[in-house]
Amino acid sequence: MKKTAVFLLCIFFASVSFSADTGPMDALKGPVDEGIRLLSDPKYKNPSLKRVQREKIWEIVRKAFDFTELSGRALAANWKTLNPQQRKEFTEVFSDVLGNTYLDKIQGGFRDEKVAYLGQEKVSDTKAVVKTKIIREKGEIPVDYSMRFKNDSWKVYDVHVEGVSLVQNYRSQFNEILSKDSPDELIKRLEKKLAEQQKGDSK
Repeated sequence: MKKTAVFLLCIFFASVSFSADTGPMDALKGPVDEGIRLLSDPKYKNPSLKRVQREKIWEIVRKAFDFTELSGRALAANWKTLNPQQRKEFTEVFSDVLGNTYLDKIQGGFRDEKVAYLGQEKVSDTKAVVKTKIIREKGEIPVDYSMRFKNDSWKVYDVHVEGVSLVQNYRSQFNEILSKDSPDELIKRLEKKLAEQQKGDSK
């Protein structure tokens, strides 16, 4: 559970749109500081403000991640079997499920972690990997951010924590479902999951 909480926390540290004016690693530092500031702000310890904190983080995350790219990679070859409307519906519901799955755990899992920047690797003119590590009381955890340059900004499309890929994790699940069911059925499952999450949030 502790490793899972750290994984979820790391995913959302990269939480604003990355400007083309600076390199990927330099552009990552501001978002990390903003994420830590929100998570560290003592006023959000008030239970009545948790939803406000959550909405602020999610607003930033939506601008940071290329959810279409992430969704396409999560489905891999199956992405080609979806028509444009199915791709749109899948991306929207998948991103919402991701947000609802992780934000509560992020809010409860932050323990004053620090971030060290180790370097960046330009894979191509439009892709890069920023290498960091999360420094905790009980050790260090390597975190790599895969980013893509599109529409004049760098955005995250995958996160690797200790070599574990967010995209690959979901790809395995989705491939298993799509080996038996249609894309519409997968979308329905995600919609059902989202409805259950939203029902739980309203309690």
